[in-house]
Amino acid sequence: QVQLVESGGGLVQAGGSLRLSCAASGRTFSSHAMGWFRHAPGKEREFVAAIHWSGGSIYYADSVKGRFTIPRNNAKNTVDLQMNSLKAEDTANYYCAARYGMVLTTYQGYNYWGQGTQVTVSS
Repeated sequence: QVQLVESGGGLVQAGGSLRLSCAASGRTFSSHAMGWFRHAPGKEREFVAAIHWSGGSIYYADSVKGRFTIPRNNAKNTVDLQMNSLKAEDTANYYCAARYGMVLTTYQGYNYWGQGTQVTVSS
């Protein structure tokens, strides 16, 4: 059974950094795409970043390009979200997701989801 467990959320001041981690287990993910999405109150779930486990495809939302990166660690089976220069508008619950096959930037295409981790950026 696929399990995705996020960690690393918290409260940070604007301009600061946080690193989220998604630990994946339950199968071999070499053919899977891993995505990070976020959901703020009153807004739709939003794509943040995604990577194919092979490392061949990486995508970022325009709103985070240049500030966020999505490093993966094959040995630990983790996909992180390194968030720098955080802004108040980055405040949201962040979710890790996985799907078999190519990277998609829409949440509807992902089958497996973690429980989420809250990120709050104070201005």
